[in-house]
Amino acid sequence: MSSCIVVHSKFKHSWPFAADHFHKLWQKQGDVSFVELQQDDERLLGEVVPHPEQVQRLVSLHMPVNLDCLKALKNLKEAVFQPGLKDELRAYADQAGVKLYHHTSVEFWGQSVSECGLALTLCGLRRIPQLHHEIITDLKPWNYGYQTGPDGYVKAGQFCDDVRFTNGTVHGKKVRVVGAGNIGSRYASFMNMLGADVATWDPFASDPCFHRAGTRKVWHLEELVRDAEIFAPMVPLRDSTRGLIKAEHIRALPKGCLIVLVTRARICDTDAIRERVLADEVALVADVHDIEPLPLDDPLVGRHNVVHTPHIAGRTMDANKQWAERLAAQFLSS
Repeated sequence: MSSCIVVHSKFKHSWPFAADHFHKLWQKQGDVSFVELQQDDERLLGEVVPHPEQVQRLVSLHMPVNLDCLKALKNLKEAVFQPGLKDELRAYADQAGVKLYHHTSVEFWGQSVSECGLALTLCGLRRIPQLHHEIITDLKPWNYGYQTGPDGYVKAGQFCDDVRFTNGTVHGKKVRVVGAGNIGSRYASFMNMLGADVATWDPFASDPCFHRAGTRKVWHLEELVRDAEIFAPMVPLRDSTRGLIKAEHIRALPKGCLIVLVTRARICDTDAIRERVLADEVALVADVHDIEPLPLDDPLVGRHNVVHTPHIAGRTMDANKQWAERLAAQFLSS
């Protein structure tokens, strides 16, 4: 069985460890050719595969492919072409009896994104990033003498949470999630495990999605937002979900609500979010933003009621490995 993995440098810009992990998985089964193209190397797949007529299993990652490349792979049985083949090439592969595999979902990064959502939620509840920044520049945060400010902020005996916004523990909070897919269902299960009252709106998910996540189903989005203490819209950005969370939904969120954004910002009316955050009506924790990179002079940056990360939620080492493992498992001979 001759196996070959060819990876373009452009692929490694997004998934730096996935190809190497795929290589390790196949090495356990025998010899495998592993070809990595350097920056600016634009050769075609057929020009870099060693002994293409012998290859039976192939993983082509971001490689340019034409019909001659496929014809040279005379004995190819199974293959992954990322990001996929054009219609003409796919038709040729089908006619040649080549089994083509691809990711059927984004489950490979679901755990990483949902755990990042959990981490951001905890950071937002307890003001962890703000306090860390304060204690590396000043000793004043260690002074727990009872203090109150004109804005209602209270500080006393190891208490530094901002009572104007949802704060403290996840336990007992009303967590409201949009989406019961790979990310939303995981996040909901985390919140349920920690003792929150979790409800989810997703008109397309089946009942088991809600049951396994420990969340109850809400039938109307308008109802979901009415009592949210933590609001987490967690659906992918598609034409059907762009602007799904409208301005009226954001404005209906109770004062002090913590909004969690870790999938895509544009599923929401971001102008409405900005308006309420800047008015100190809600708090925000976000890995994704309406502007990326977020300018340093953006009014959201550095605010007491905002926690940011720079769009890192899905690309962990573990997600890279899962990317490879989910594809490798589909091969008959794997």
